[in-house]
Amino acid sequence: MTAINVRLPQSIHKMAKEISKKDHVSLNQFVTSAIAEKISALMTEEYLQERANRGSRQKFLRALAKVPDKEPSQEDRL
Repeated sequence: MTAINVRLPQSIHKMAKEISKKDHVSLNQFVTSAIAEKISALMTEEYLQERANRGSRQKFLRALAKVPDKEPSQEDRL
């Protein structure tokens, strides 16, 4: 495990301590979880962008053309 020193504004440190206390976790665990959540969000955004870049309108329209032109079944109606 690696230790890091982080300078936080007093207000953020205070809020983080309060929230971690309410969640019954250490401040270290709270900060680790917050960093992991941010990394996950950024990686997901990057993954979705990569997938979007691989798509094309032409492929979408070809796939859409394969959908039968009929009324939805009763359980699928709004």
